[in-house]
Amino acid sequence: MNARNKQPKAPTDKGEKKVVVRTPFKIAMRRLRRHKLAIIGFWTLVVLYAMALFAEFIAPYGFKTSDRERPYQPPTKFRFVDEEGTFHLIPFFYARKNELVQGRWVVTEDTSKRCHIRWFARGEKYHFLDVIPADIHLFGATDGEKVFLLGSDWNGRDLFSRVCFGARVSLTVGLIGVAVSFTLGLIVGGISGYFSGWTDTILMRVVEILMAFPAFYFMLTLRAALPLGGLNTVQIYIGIVVILAFLGWPGLARVVRGMALSFREQEYVLAAQALGQNRFLIIVRHVLPNTFSYAIVAATLSIPGYILGESALSLLGLGIAEPYASWGNMLEPAMNPSNLGQYWWIIIPGFFIFFAIMAFNLLGDGLRDAFDPKGLA
Repeated sequence: MNARNKQPKAPTDKGEKKVVVRTPFKIAMRRLRRHKLAIIGFWTLVVLYAMALFAEFIAPYGFKTSDRERPYQPPTKFRFVDEEGTFHLIPFFYARKNELVQGRWVVTEDTSKRCHIRWFARGEKYHFLDVIPADIHLFGATDGEKVFLLGSDWNGRDLFSRVCFGARVSLTVGLIGVAVSFTLGLIVGGISGYFSGWTDTILMRVVEILMAFPAFYFMLTLRAALPLGGLNTVQIYIGIVVILAFLGWPGLARVVRGMALSFREQEYVLAAQALGQNRFLIIVRHVLPNTFSYAIVAATLSIPGYILGESALSLLGLGIAEPYASWGNMLEPAMNPSNLGQYWWIIIPGFFIFFAIMAFNLLGDGLRDAFDPKGLA
């Protein structure tokens, strides 16, 4: 019975190749994986954002924790060979103390006291992800000493810990600012290009007026309009995001408007109009989705501008204020040439700004090449 019902299998040609169908998105992701610099930028951003997300665990100390007896300590120097020439498998560092000599802090090492790194050490209490109470940190120092991977600032605060916490401000302000400005730019550009006529004329004149102002000075003017006193850190952070988002959307709106002018003449848009769909639904469902490939690339390349904008405001004392940390306000002591000449490590937060900006630019270049319709599959 079963033998009768079995269908004979058609002979297969072993030389026939299997056809693999790839969507445009899969093709773009395949190109992106081949872009080595973009992958380097991507993983650099993964590390930086992980550092910001798990700052309480990774940082050995809180961003407010200070030690007035250890100001301007240089980065901890790890050793494998002690003063007697003995080699140690586990790296160590000597206990240190600061002395003020002729107006300059000088560090001396106590070679009789060796200290080591202790992994998963107990330290200051915190709430992991603001929910789970904990006191375990990724690393700490033995014998009650403090380890300063990147040195300490004028108040004896660990720069590495403050860099971790400062990443939360400097890195998230770009993401939130881009989300706000690009949403506004897509909507305004889509409406302007689809409706054209007086709507297009009015909206584009507003865009051109905003683009006529010098961005940096306009940013300072908007920040100066906010009260300098009476604002907490959250309010200042929201104010910076709003200012940067307000400056970021006009350029995108002009580009999206040009794309919408061409998309509105496509057959699928004309078919939706013939079916009587609402015009705003046509913009949202049929016009704007076709601009997403450009918007993703433009957003990635725009985030560095937001990071620099926040850093500039904080550096000038108009952004995040002490004792809260951002990469911008951590550079404020470096504005004094004498401090920079004596304590070179206070410029280290600037390197994190550089790494983040370069990573976004590399990733943005890779996305631009990946979504290029003229590129090779």
